[in-house]
Amino acid sequence: MNTNTNLTTTAGTIARTVCLAMALTNQILSATGHPVLPIEDSQLETLVTTGFTVAASLAAWWKNNSFTLPARIGDQHMNAARKQ
Repeated sequence: MNTNTNLTTTAGTIARTVCLAMALTNQILSATGHPVLPIEDSQLETLVTTGFTVAASLAAWWKNNSFTLPARIGDQHMNAARKQ
């Protein structure tokens, strides 16, 4: 078995993780009365931040976010198997 141990985390994985962290932070701050988005109407702010959280959560949940080396090696094997 030929395994490449020089695999790196993809930019997409990092971007989705950062978006999820930002959405969750914004949602928590908004829920505790510390709005991050400068919106006057609190109901609109709640809808926007909830939508942002739901969208980022679904994107992070749907995608395969491989952070560990064994997960990235597994991705490499999966991609090789798909090409055959």
